[in-house]
Amino acid sequence: MSPRTSLLVLLGATLASGCGAEPSSSGVPLALDVMIDRAVADELGAFQVVVLPNGQSRRCGDLQRTCLNQQVRPEDALVLEGPDGKKARGVRFTAGLDRGAQELAVDIPVGRDYVVIIEALSRSSPPRFLGSSCNYLESVSSTRNAALIAAPITLVGSECDPTFAP
Repeated sequence: MSPRTSLLVLLGATLASGCGAEPSSSGVPLALDVMIDRAVADELGAFQVVVLPNGQSRRCGDLQRTCLNQQVRPEDALVLEGPDGKKARGVRFTAGLDRGAQELAVDIPVGRDYVVIIEALSRSSPPRFLGSSCNYLESVSSTRNAALIAAPITLVGSECDPTFAP
């Protein structure tokens, strides 16, 4: 059995205001409802997923203020594997919220007490940090893991380049 397991991260963000969307009244749980401000939608180019160990010792409010790579050493982030098989400390996904939701699948090492940061990146080159979602993850097992429904992305906008070193 592989020491890594796939964790499905469902991006649940109200990008327009940084607040969660109202729950659906259909009676069937939905992963998320997404609303995007037109100005933000035009800027949004990708999402970057970064996972840090010792999650409970970290303060999400602090981690969401600016680019994560300006706050932690690159070697502190776990090496993840994206759906394309590439390994990196920051796995990127092209934004595709046209269906109202976006599923991000990332292989995260088996372990406990993580914090998962999902950064929204601009289309520009180099990309610019638009905001992030911070999510505590109690554990990842080598068997079956429940999907993580991401907290709303808090928009802050910053001129920093969020590129995480491989």
